[in-house]
Amino acid sequence: MRVVFQQELREIQDGLAEIAELVMVAIDNAATAFASSDLTLAETVIQQDPLVDRLVLQLDERVTDVLARQQPVASDLRLMVSSLRMSASLERMADLAQHIAQLVRMRYPDAVVPQSLQPIFMRMGQLDIEMAQNIVHLLREQDLGTCFKIRDLDDELDELHAEVFAKVLSATQQQKPEHVIDVTLASRYHERFGDHAVSISKQMTYFLAGNR
Repeated sequence: MRVVFQQELREIQDGLAEIAELVMVAIDNAATAFASSDLTLAETVIQQDPLVDRLVLQLDERVTDVLARQQPVASDLRLMVSSLRMSASLERMADLAQHIAQLVRMRYPDAVVPQSLQPIFMRMGQLDIEMAQNIVHLLREQDLGTCFKIRDLDDELDELHAEVFAKVLSATQQQKPEHVIDVTLASRYHERFGDHAVSISKQMTYFLAGNR
């Protein structure tokens, strides 16, 4: 029974990593589509989101089943609890990538943000992609040091988010209302993506070290 249980735990961990890899591809495509107004790429992100939803649902059902049958304790229980929370964050990250892609579709063929803000959003996209890559590495390798890298990246992302808001507020009267809304939403989506990456790093810290 213990051998079967350990195999189930490995399958759960692999499932999380596979979902994280899909999220990584989604945010990479969404950021690229955002920077280049690539409608085809944006549509790919939008169409792939239900796949992540299905995989998250399947993973949660598997975790619930293992909890009911095996009644794990100590680190195994921490993994079960953390997995449910991490899968929720991964699902939300995929949703945020989809939201970014939907902005591209809505404003196509025009750019979502004015040219003056495009370098900032390009960097925000790069940070989100790098955080997603680190999440995959964290789930695969279970390296606590990766958690600190994710938090450092999120700090830079938060600074850029604040910079966008400052620029928007200073130029509100010169911008059309829909442009202000687009910029605000896009910045918020990037920033929240980073927040969920940090949430996953905290859950992994809890699993690996037994504290938050």
